Formats: sequence, structure tokens, C-alpha cells
Amino acid sequence: MATTGGTEVRVFLDEAERRLLALANESSQASWVYETYITPDSEAVSAKAYARVIEATVAAAKQSVRLTRPAPGSIEARKVHLLRNSLPLIAPADPAKADELTRIVAGMTGTYGKGRFAPTGSATALDLQALSRILAETREPTRLLEVWNGWHEVGRHVRSDFTRYVALANEGARELDFDDTGAMWRSKYDMTPSAFSAEVERLWQQVRPLYLSLHAYVRGKLVERYGSDVVPPKGPIPAHLLGNMWAQSWEHVYDLVAPAGRKAPFDLTATLVGQKVDSRGMVRYAERFFTSLGLPALPSSFWERSMFDKPVDREVVCHASAWDVDNVDDLRIKMCIEITAEDFRTIHHELGHNYYQRAYAGQPYLFRDGANDGFHEAIGDTIALSVTPEYLRQVGLLDVVPGPDADLGLLLAAALEKIAFLPFGLLIDQWRWKVFSGEVGPDRYNAAWWVLRQRYQGVAPSSPRDETYFDPGAKFHVPANTPYMRYFLAHVLQFQFHRALARTIGRSGPLHRASIFGSHAAGKAFGEMLAMGASRPWPEALEAATGEQHMDATALLEYFAPLARWLDEQNRDTPIGW
Repeated sequence: MATTGGTEVRVFLDEAERRLLALANESSQASWVYETYITPDSEAVSAKAYARVIEATVAAAKQSVRLTRPAPGSIEARKVHLLRNSLPLIAPADPAKADELTRIVAGMTGTYGKGRFAPTGSATALDLQALSRILAETREPTRLLEVWNGWHEVGRHVRSDFTRYVALANEGARELDFDDTGAMWRSKYDMTPSAFSAEVERLWQQVRPLYLSLHAYVRGKLVERYGSDVVPPKGPIPAHLLGNMWAQSWEHVYDLVAPAGRKAPFDLTATLVGQKVDSRGMVRYAERFFTSLGLPALPSSFWERSMFDKPVDREVVCHASAWDVDNVDDLRIKMCIEITAEDFRTIHHELGHNYYQRAYAGQPYLFRDGANDGFHEAIGDTIALSVTPEYLRQVGLLDVVPGPDADLGLLLAAALEKIAFLPFGLLIDQWRWKVFSGEVGPDRYNAAWWVLRQRYQGVAPSSPRDETYFDPGAKFHVPANTPYMRYFLAHVLQFQFHRALARTIGRSGPLHRASIFGSHAAGKAFGEMLAMGASRPWPEALEAATGEQHMDATALLEYFAPLARWLDEQNRDTPIGW
């Protein structure tokens, strides 16, 4: 990349990066305290620290466009582009409005974190984790519906704040010459907002036939379990019956849809519990995967400062997240870990963030990020795809590796997590883009949400919903102002990365059986891409890792090909779609 861009621009960017790094670190520390110790005071301190980051970033972005335009393709041009797209939230220039906006977002996050509901028979109100366990384990539709309805009440409490947040966020985005906040979010992908919208639709069309097959099969099994008066044989599936609060993944209903005569070949949750693995032990397994690739162990501060367990004495945000508090090596994760197979995979995912953060720590501040946010989410999930039966045997969590006859069950379980997620990963930001643009106003927030849920997922609300509800607010990322398209992209990219790494180690055989555990060659190939950070446009980073310049779902289709053929056979006489 060329370095010409003018002394004036370079001096400005050097100073901007120095100031923004200091403020980002201060904000990370304040946010950590808030999310691990929710009080009015910690909320106020976090909001003020984040407001300073937003204010300084917006000021620098506005100043950058008044300077001499950097040479196209230069380091300075790249930094200016990233500076303008570095925040998911831009506050208005008016200090009072900026303060109001940051307080609103902090308040919505806190309201979500403190959400509780007491189902019938419960002596106390339960948090989201406990309610989610009920949805995952219970098979009584009335109780499932009660719990689903109970949690979704949390959205009502943020609806009015969300409406104001949209107005203020859009005002800030327009001050940076974006049409609205949704257009600003789409502008960060090294293409125009409209081109990015077309790109994600192209990817969805690649995977949609497989999703439709999975949906039809699962719906048929749920009809067998609950009856056609509960599950319409040709319609959308009621949201409370899929084992997850948002029906975003369906792995918890595996027992209801498992192939006839083919039980799950092993129960990783039972093994972890039986071996008395605790929360730290779960994290140690994930760390050992990364070190097996030749990457360094996590710093001692990680083990001292992370939150692995839910405290008994205070409110916290349990939503799993990875942190790089000082943008160098103060790496942490924040989770309320449960000893389950699901959390085992989630921990691998979160450490993927940490290792990415460490890899690009030597880059200038504006380059200390993923090639795009989908990359950041895909890294740990790529590693998790290597959590195969062979890997579990290697680390002592499985005695015998199941034979090929177990593959169908393993693939179905993976599809209930990965394939089921795809439309949900797409629609959350589809909805927000419409809200930010004004296509969907406050009088249609909930109705538009369920139109998209049905269009993409084939999922219906579990009870009548009107505009007194705000069901999008029952999903963390909406009140927390966290863009969601990254997760959809990650669910495509992880398979693309996995296929490339399998080729790197010369792995033959089915893609779903490949594991890079113990391969320094794979670690080197992966590490080189991670170290690039955001210094190059994402197609170049993708090419460095895979040899390909375009996101492509064919690797995902290759991974699930045996399952796709089986689903087609099962659905021969089954209605497809809704």
C-alpha cells in the first residue's frame, strides 16, 4: 500500500490515533466495570466514557474530510475510511443530545441485563439464562409459551427509549454525510451500502434451499410431537417450540427431530459434567486448541481479570463477550459459563476474538480490528468447526470416535445450530436498516419485525402481538446498539476458512470430519491473516487466508452435502416453505 497522502494528513492521523487509543482504553475499563457490576453509578461512568469516545471520533472524522484528500490506495486513505466507519453509533454535535444518546444506550443495555420473569411455580423471578434452560429442556407447550411471553416483556421497557435512540443516532450519522445509521453500518464493508445489501442477499440465496429443507423436516417432526393444532403442517413454526428464546438456533430440539433409530453418538455435556470440568477448565480446553496451532498462551492477566462465572452478589450482563481492554494484551472474556457443550463451543468462539485482537496489536490503532466484523466473528467459529469427535478423543473427552454411520446425526445437530441461524442473522439488521431509513416507523416496529421473521425464518409469534410489544428489544443486540450482520457473514466465512485450512494441512475425506488441532502450518496460515487486522480491504485478507476474493457459501454447502441429500429424501412427500 502506498504511503503518500500529505504531511498534514499524516500528522493529523497520528494525533487522532493517539487520542482515540487513550479514550478507547478508558471507555473499555468503564464498560467492563459496568457490565460486571451493574449499578446506577457504573452505568453513568460507562456512558460518560463512551460519550467521550464518540465525541472525539466524530470530531476527528469531520476534520478528516476537510483536509487534503489522501492519495487513493494510500495508508492515509485507508485510515480515513476506517475512521469514518469506526463507530456503530454517532452522537449529534449538540452536547446535550450526545449525552442523552449515550445515556439511552447504556440504560437500554442495563434494562436488558436486569430482565427477569417468574414462571408459574417459581419462587423467584428468573434471569435469561434460567429461562433459556426451560425453553431448551421442557416439552410442554403451555409452559414454553409462558416463558417465551414472560421474557419478551423486557422489550416493552425499552421501546420508547429505542424510538428516541433512532432519531438521535440518525442525526449523528447525517452529520457525517451518511443517509442514516443503517447506511453508515453498511458503508464499512469496502463497498457501497447498496452493493453490500445485494451481496448479503446473494449469499442468502446460495444457502436458502438448504434452510428450506431443514425447516420442512423440523416442522414435520414438531407436528408429530405436538399435533397439527399447535404446529401448522404447511405454515410457519411457532417461535416458542424451537428450544431457543429467539428461535435463532434449534439444537435443543435435536431429541425431537433425530433420525429414527439414530441417537446422538455422544453427549459432550454429560462428559464435561462427569469429568467435573469447571468454568476455568472449559476455558483451558479452548486455550490449548490455540496453543496447539503454535500460538502463545494467554497472559496471566486474562485468568486474573476475566469473568467466568455469574456472581451471586450483583447484577451483570451475562451475554458472552471478548475484550481487549488496553488494545495490546489485556485480554479477557466475560461469560456466565455453564458446563454444557454449547458453552464449550462458545468459549472457543470468544477466544477467537482474543487471539485476533492479540495478532493485530502491533498495527496502528485504526488498523486494530478485523478485516470486517464478520471476520472477527468467524475466527473462533472456524476453530469450533475443528471440535470434531477426533479432536475430543485427542483431548480426553471421548473414548471412541464414532464411525461414519454417526455422521448424519452429527451433521443434523450442527445444522440445527448453524443453518437454522442463517435467516435470523440476516433479518435483525434488515429490520434495523428499514427502521433507520424511515421505511418502518414506530407505529409498525413490531409488525415489521414479525413480517421479516416469517419471510426469512418461517417462524411465527407464539401469541398475538401488537404495537404495545417491542419484541426486537428482547434480543440483546438491539438495545445494545450492536450491528448483527457480522454473525450472518461469519456463518458463511467460517466454512470458507475451514475448507481452506483443511486444504493447508492436506486433509482428505469429508470436510465435516476435518480438524486443524495440532497443526502449526494451519496456525501460521491463519495467523498471517489475523496479523493484517484492518490494514487491507477485506477481499485481500480473505485471499490471504483462502486464495479467494469473494465470500462464498459453497464451502458450507460442501460441509452439509450428506445431510442435504438425506433431507431431500425425508421431505419427498413433505410441503416445503410456508
